Amino acid sequence: MDGARTAAPVVVIGAGPVGQTAALLLARWGVRVLVLEQLPARDPVGSRSICQQRDVLDIWAAVGAHAIADEGLAWTTARTYHRERELFSWRFAGPGTLPPCVNLSQTRTEEILDERVAANPLIEVRRGREVTGLAQDVDGVTVRCRTGETYRASYVVACSGARPGIRGALGVRFPGESFDDRFLIVDLRADLPGWEHERRFYFDPPWNPGRQVLIHPCPGSRYRIDWQVPPGFSLADERADGGLDRRIRQVIGNRPYQTDWSSVYRFHSRVAERMRTGRVLLAGDAAHLFAPFGARGLNSGVADAENAAWKIAFVLRGWAPPALLESYHAERHAAALENLEVTAATMRFLVPRTGAERARRRTVLERAAADPAAAGDIDSGRFAEPFWYTASPLTTPEPTRPPTGRPARGALMPAAPGVIVPDAPLRVPGRLGVTRLRRLLRDGFTLLLASGGFAPAADVPLNVLNASDLDPSGELASAIGLRPGEGWLIRPDAHLAAILPGPAPDAVTAALRTALGSTGPTG
Repeated sequence: MDGARTAAPVVVIGAGPVGQTAALLLARWGVRVLVLEQLPARDPVGSRSICQQRDVLDIWAAVGAHAIADEGLAWTTARTYHRERELFSWRFAGPGTLPPCVNLSQTRTEEILDERVAANPLIEVRRGREVTGLAQDVDGVTVRCRTGETYRASYVVACSGARPGIRGALGVRFPGESFDDRFLIVDLRADLPGWEHERRFYFDPPWNPGRQVLIHPCPGSRYRIDWQVPPGFSLADERADGGLDRRIRQVIGNRPYQTDWSSVYRFHSRVAERMRTGRVLLAGDAAHLFAPFGARGLNSGVADAENAAWKIAFVLRGWAPPALLESYHAERHAAALENLEVTAATMRFLVPRTGAERARRRTVLERAAADPAAAGDIDSGRFAEPFWYTASPLTTPEPTRPPTGRPARGALMPAAPGVIVPDAPLRVPGRLGVTRLRRLLRDGFTLLLASGGFAPAADVPLNVLNASDLDPSGELASAIGLRPGEGWLIRPDAHLAAILPGPAPDAVTAALRTALGSTGPTG
C-alpha cells in the first residue's frame, strides 16, 4: 500500500491476555487502540497460564472482566509433600472481597477479555497481521506488517510473546538461560474429593522418583498435573505404550478420568535489557520469561500492561510529560529482575544442577520431615505478588514509613510509599451495597485522608476521599494501616506514591509532581 495509515494513538501488538489488558485499560482512559495479532484466529487448546492473582483480578474487574474472578476456581491452600508425607501447608491471607487466587484456563480468560474488547468502540482488532518492522521518529512509530500494510501511531505496546521479531527490530537483547529439563503437562477431568481447592506439590514421590509433580485444581472437576520428566522423554512413546495412563493413575488411582490436553515444555529465564525503547514499550513475554513455579509470568505481564497504559494515557492527555514513560522501564524492569531472582532460586531447588545443590535439597527435605520449623527452607515457588515501587523515581519516601522487605509467606506488607494499597470492603454513603476500596482508586490519582478534607489544585484527575466518611467505624483505616492525620497519595494503579503525615496542599502538590515524572503539570 502507498503510505501508512493513521491507525490510532496506540498500537498494541499481540492479542493475548497482556495485549488485551493493555488495550482495555488504554480505552478506559479514552484512548483509541489498534490491536495487531499475528494469528488469524484463536487456538483454544490447553490450560496454559491458569493462576490469576488477586491484584490481577482487580485490574480485570476495572475493565469489566469480573467473570474471570467469578468463573475461576478459588483455591486457598497449598500443600507440599516429600515422597508421600506432607511437610507443611500455607493459606492465603489478607483482606479484600476478591479471592486471593483463582485458577482458570488461559483459553477461557482470553474469551472473557475478547468479549470486553469487542464491546469497546475504542478498540479495533486486526488478525493475521504479523508485525515485521518498526520505525520511530520524533512524531510517532510506523508499524509494518507482513501483509504489506503499514500503520502510524504515537506509541506502541509490544505484547507479542517470546518471539524475537519485535525485540530484534528494536535492537534489544534478551539475556538469560534456558533449562534442559522437560516437564509434562496434562489437563484432565476427574472426581477427586478433597482436592478441589488445594494446590499439591510433591518432591520425589514414589510414582516420579527423584523428580517433582505439581497438581492444580481447575473449574468443572478439571485438574492440571505437571511432571518433571527425564531429558529423553517422548510424549508420543508414552501415549503409544500406555505409559501416560499409568502415570496418571499413579496420581489419581483407579478413578475414571478424561484427558483434555497434554504437552511437553521447557523453561526459560530471560529479561530484556530495555523495556522501553523510545515510543515502544515491551510487556509480558516480549519483555521477560520466567519458570512458571509461582505463577509470575502472566500475572507480571498484566501489571506491565497496567503500568504502561496509565502512563501512556497521561502523556497523550497532556497530564504528564513524555519523560514519565521512562519510569515504565525503571519500575517494570526492576519487577522483572525480582521475578527472575525469585524463580531462579526456585529452579535451583527444584532442578539442582550441581552436587552441592542436590545435597542441599536432600538435606533440607529430610530435615523438614523431622522438624516442621525447617519447612521455610523448602522452595516450591513463592506465589506471584505485586512489585513494590519503593525505589521508583515516582515515589516520595517517608522516613516514618520505611519499607520493611518482603513479609512471611501469605502475610501482608505494612503500608509504605511504593507498596500497593490493600483492598478492603467498605460501605460508601449514597451507594447501595458493599463495594471495595480499590474500585475507587482507578480513575486517576487519589488523595485518601484519614479525616478532614481539602481539594488541592491539580490539572490531572485527582479524587479526594475521606476514610472517616467512607467508614465511620474506623475499620477501613485499621484494615489498610492508615494512621490518624495521614494522607495517602495513590497512583492510578493503586500503588502508594506518597504517605504524608501532615497532608498540606503544598506537600500533596510536590508529591503529585514527583509521581508524574517531576515536571508534570499539576496546576
